[in-house]
Amino acid sequence: MKKKTLVALITAAVTSAFGGLTAYASGDVAGAVESTWSTARAQVVSVVDNVIFPVIDVVLAILLFVKIATLYMDYRKHGQIEWAPAAIIFGCLIFTLTAPLYIWSIV
Repeated sequence: MKKKTLVALITAAVTSAFGGLTAYASGDVAGAVESTWSTARAQVVSVVDNVIFPVIDVVLAILLFVKIATLYMDYRKHGQIEWAPAAIIFGCLIFTLTAPLYIWSIV
């Protein structure tokens, strides 16, 4: 019991010590952020367009097919279809498929 209390106190002390550190910024922070973004923009755009959006598209496509299958099973069981979840997933899929065309003009 004492060991757990000691570990908890040490953890609290270290956490508060790190939380109490002051970050000093010399110069123009906004300028540093803008220059970092301008140098890394091409790489970020490339990774997001070629990795992130396709992964999201595949996940949404699989989710849409699973939802369509469950809609069919519900229709066979109950005789009615709830279209809203499938329509929402389809809308999200269309949004993520077309997002690389216009998202960078917004950002």
